Amino acid sequence: MAHDPQWGRRGNSGPPDLDELWRRFNQRLNSLFGGRGRPERPEGPGSGRPGSGVWLVVILAAVVWGASGFYIVDASERGVVLRFGEYAETTEPGPRWHIPWPVESVEVVNISEVRTVEVGYRNNVRSKVLNESLMLTDDENIIDLQFAVQYVRSNPEEYLFYNRDADQAVMQVAESVIREVVGKNKMDFVLNEGRAEVANRAQQLMQVVLDRYRTGITVSQVTMQNAQPPEQVQAAFDDVNKANQDRERQINEGQAYFNDVVPKARGTASRLMQEAEGYRQRVIAAAEGESSRFRQIVTEYRKSPRVTRDRMYLDAMQRVLSSASKVVIDQKANSNLLFLPLDKLLQAGPVGPDSAAGRGSAPEALIAPQPTPGDTSVRTRDAFRSRDREAR
Repeated sequence: MAHDPQWGRRGNSGPPDLDELWRRFNQRLNSLFGGRGRPERPEGPGSGRPGSGVWLVVILAAVVWGASGFYIVDASERGVVLRFGEYAETTEPGPRWHIPWPVESVEVVNISEVRTVEVGYRNNVRSKVLNESLMLTDDENIIDLQFAVQYVRSNPEEYLFYNRDADQAVMQVAESVIREVVGKNKMDFVLNEGRAEVANRAQQLMQVVLDRYRTGITVSQVTMQNAQPPEQVQAAFDDVNKANQDRERQINEGQAYFNDVVPKARGTASRLMQEAEGYRQRVIAAAEGESSRFRQIVTEYRKSPRVTRDRMYLDAMQRVLSSASKVVIDQKANSNLLFLPLDKLLQAGPVGPDSAAGRGSAPEALIAPQPTPGDTSVRTRDAFRSRDREAR
């Protein structure tokens, strides 16, 4: 078994002293770089050589150089590897390694961080930047507008290589686009009901321009912080706003009255139309019924005209006399007309001994003279003779 010759010279079976070894190592390094303090070459076949320290340094430097190529990419980041300054690849999250400098380098870009660009103010809307916030509208009025743009770096390659300063480009594009949108709308629209529409339109146009420039940036939101007329005309503008509010209030009141009256009128009109339609259907049905009845009567009349004529006469007399208050009896023999007030008789009740005793005698005007038996027989014979003559 081989052993260090230093051990045998010291006459000790244990390992050499660590301080001694460190001292010898320092001496060898000094001899390599400074040439001073070179120790005497030990005698014996196992004596060390100065070239062994150089290899040790080279190995250590190579290990350190190789270890410098390790890097870690977080979940919200992407690593862009450059080989001699040229794009090589984009690495995903996790521990990675690349050829160390000067061969390759890495740019780590956070793609989920939301950044904000402020236009027209800095940190607070009160600290205005007038050369950015004052804008001209379509009706040639000036407004003071502050807004913020929030964005993320969605494409690391385009963000790093296609623009020198992509963040500054976002601010310039935002200011240019918002001036274009405001310049195409009137002052009242921008200051009142059109704020959300102006912000949405500005976001769309900004994204179009940034994609055209290949900045690798996605605009997530445009927020209108403040929009008002300049301070010199603020009082007049407040009066205009008050008048507009009064107008809107009156419009709302009129709309409420309209919503209350018009449905009722429409309901009444619908009811009248339905009633008219029902009346029309009823009249048409009655007319059709009468027409059908008349056609049936005509058919039966053509079959037996005499019988039909008599029946129609009797039906007509029944309808007429049923609503009359008197009944007229014609005696052809002596042409006497007997008028019986039946309505009065029905109201007075039956005439008889019991009723006369209880109620008193009926008025004499209501008691008709009774015909004698002779007169009755004569009248009966005359009636039969007259009927036989009519039959002949």
